[in-house]
Amino acid sequence: MSENGSARPVQAKQPPSETRLTWYLRGVRRCFSVPGLVLVSAFIGFAGLAREAGLTLEQSVFMTGIVWALPAQVVLVGAVLAGNSLPAAAFAVALSSVRLAPMVVALMPEMRAEKTRPWVLYLLSHFVAVTSWVLAMESFRHVPRDMRTAYYAGLGSTLVLGNMCVVALVFLLASRLPPPLAAALFFLTPIYFLTSLWGSARERAGHVAMVLGLLSGPVFHLLVPGFDLLAAGVVAGGLSYGWHRLRKRRDPGGTMRNDRERAE
Repeated sequence: MSENGSARPVQAKQPPSETRLTWYLRGVRRCFSVPGLVLVSAFIGFAGLAREAGLTLEQSVFMTGIVWALPAQVVLVGAVLAGNSLPAAAFAVALSSVRLAPMVVALMPEMRAEKTRPWVLYLLSHFVAVTSWVLAMESFRHVPRDMRTAYYAGLGSTLVLGNMCVVALVFLLASRLPPPLAAALFFLTPIYFLTSLWGSARERAGHVAMVLGLLSGPVFHLLVPGFDLLAAGVVAGGLSYGWHRLRKRRDPGGTMRNDRERAE
């Protein structure tokens, strides 16, 4: 009671602050989603590819944890199969991983809080890949800024460790699978890449580039074997970029509006 006899308002009890462990576990839970399952299917295909390439179980699991980005791992396995030197293989992997730099640049400011130490961001940047980046950028608006590092640590570490286990399990079981099923594992990786790129394309030019690449790839394989992927990428990418610029010049408002609608 107050001095004038009126009852004092009862203050609402504040909920206990959520700990970093709570947000870490929420990041772990976020991995169990459609993108996460699709990524697992891709690493199933990679395990079959690594086994057929002659890699050992230890090498395949170690590569998954250290390289992590699946395209870079496929490039490294291809370099091993082609008999390339170590510097050449390292250069090829570095080129394939350059595409992740813009993702890191875009993601790190979203995780940085006032008291975030730089070494934490350097460590978490290792987990950046297409799937983890997409899941994090979708979820961060619901995560307090000072808890985003813990959330992404749970998300990234679970994706890496989970797929390391998947690679080890499939590697051990691949020899016991029927030959048609073992051969089908190879197709999971390119299907993952194709569907992920198609679904994440924000402009129609990306779809045009993929279609042109699929059509021109076999042609360049016959004309310039050994440089077919490079030639198909340069030609298809250049033509789609030119098509996009021409379309934008003819109808700048309509092009921007359509691309915005596709992004939404």
